Amino acid sequence: MRLEPISAPTPARRIVPPVLALVATLVVTSVLVMIAGRAPGDVLRQIVIGAVGSKFALLETLNRTTPLIFTGLAVAVAFRAKLWNIGAEAQLYAGAVITVILGTGAMSAPSFVMLPVLAVAAFIAGALILLGPVILKTRLGVDEVVTTLLFNFIFLLFVSFLLEGPLKDPMGMGWPKSARMLPEGRLPRIFDGVRLHWGFGVALIAALVIWVMDAKSTLGFEMRAVGQNRDAARFAGIPVTSVMIKTAVISGGLAALAGFSEVSGLKGSLTLDLSPGFGYTGIVVAMLALLHPLGVVVAAFFVAAIFVGADSMSRAIGVPSYIADIMLASALLFMVLAILLTKFRVRRD
Repeated sequence: MRLEPISAPTPARRIVPPVLALVATLVVTSVLVMIAGRAPGDVLRQIVIGAVGSKFALLETLNRTTPLIFTGLAVAVAFRAKLWNIGAEAQLYAGAVITVILGTGAMSAPSFVMLPVLAVAAFIAGALILLGPVILKTRLGVDEVVTTLLFNFIFLLFVSFLLEGPLKDPMGMGWPKSARMLPEGRLPRIFDGVRLHWGFGVALIAALVIWVMDAKSTLGFEMRAVGQNRDAARFAGIPVTSVMIKTAVISGGLAALAGFSEVSGLKGSLTLDLSPGFGYTGIVVAMLALLHPLGVVVAAFFVAAIFVGADSMSRAIGVPSYIADIMLASALLFMVLAILLTKFRVRRD
């Protein structure tokens, strides 16, 4: 048997495998739930109720969706150009660090000035974090999977150093954290009395901008061309190195905006557990969205709903919330297989 490329997949070929991937995920999850001694229907119902069953639950799910949109977009942009950015976690923390440095007293300005400055500074910080691995890749051929992945651990250690030293809140007690953000550096709430902030709105705007760039701009075409065949793109006159650097700037900056939104919009300060793996989960989001920018919004909401709903389900009926990790891992594996079956058909020699 061999895999034969499909030059022009039909609409059915594009839709059916991903749908089957989601069905297979539900089957695997159901089997595990039954092994745990519970009815799959009860578990899934509790997850849905916990994620969207009330106004509070829905808003909490949207809060969790916000950083996943940013990291999902970061991964989708990079993967489209075959830039394997596994370091969104480090880029997220880079955005959070610069947000805290500037937003806790290093600058003083009204909100309409400070917030854009913080967002731009965070974007630049994340871009710089990814530029290093990309330059190593384009100049020396160093594998960016290794460099971006390892940089996650290096930067987390750096953040730990900052929280134990220069950025440590002198008035804080217990778990190390930074000082609180100034009120002028806090993203306002979308609705009074709830935690949902305008970082969610910025994330939606970012998804729309990336979609327009991908579909309508010259840079979007160049990124897709480089991703399809780097040598052919170079032969056609596309500046591959320049495109890779631009891709790194956009991807790293988007991931850093997740850190900005979490600090400025939700937490108000920096801690070492600011991200429970948003950078890594962004890979799952991007793959579930088939790297489509608008699909990232839907996939991010789906993933956030599973996590928020699983926490509620665990408290309600006693099934471990780790079932959410199994669901997402299964969904990722089946979706990768679905993508393969979308682009290739199996031939028997």
